[in-house]
Amino acid sequence: MTQTIAGSARRSGKVFPDAATALADIAADGQTLAVGGFGLCGIPEQLISALRDTGVKDLTVISNNAGVDGFGLGQLLETRQIRKMISSYVGENKEFARQYLAGELELEFNPQGTLAERLRAGGAGIPAFFTATGYGTVIAQGKETRQFDGKHYILETALHADLALVKAWKADTAGNLVFRKTARNFNPACAMAGKLCVAEVEQVLEVGEIDPDQVHLPGIYVDRIVVNPNPEKRIEQRTVREG
Repeated sequence: MTQTIAGSARRSGKVFPDAATALADIAADGQTLAVGGFGLCGIPEQLISALRDTGVKDLTVISNNAGVDGFGLGQLLETRQIRKMISSYVGENKEFARQYLAGELELEFNPQGTLAERLRAGGAGIPAFFTATGYGTVIAQGKETRQFDGKHYILETALHADLALVKAWKADTAGNLVFRKTARNFNPACAMAGKLCVAEVEQVLEVGEIDPDQVHLPGIYVDRIVVNPNPEKRIEQRTVREG
């Protein structure tokens, strides 16, 4: 049976009554965060807003992109809580561009597949790996290079986070997660790369109500859960046919 826990006054195992309570004792200045999502798809919007409200600052945020102005990670840029972004795509956010071009925001730019693999490596205990992506470009500057079978590769290091914030569709009370379609994106890799992981979900079920074959991320990677039954799910760019 689906539980209605969002309005509960206290914590129940891994399930916390709200995002603010889940972050209150673990968010801190200077942390490195891994935040799931791709554009505005599958972002932990409630957790991001709660993180903004904590006032923590000097954050390094690992995320494919930084939301849009005023929503998602864009909120943390507006309040100047992010010191550095480790990202793949930096468009759709004017404040991101303004801060970066003004020298107010550090950026470690990654090819998208490299970013995903760096997170996966962090969660899998792999310290580094070689990839051909980026060889001969600014991405390779300052990095070790080697040849394998006549082809050039650069060494990329794993990414680790103090705290991971992720979005899933369903969870059970043990933290096993199910993601919905493309909203899975970077979320599992972010969860695995974090020392602590807080998952924002739309439904919480009892243990056993999720078929084990349908679990996308085992509960061992999830420390805390908050319920947001009605996420906003914005559309970044809506294109319709004329006429």
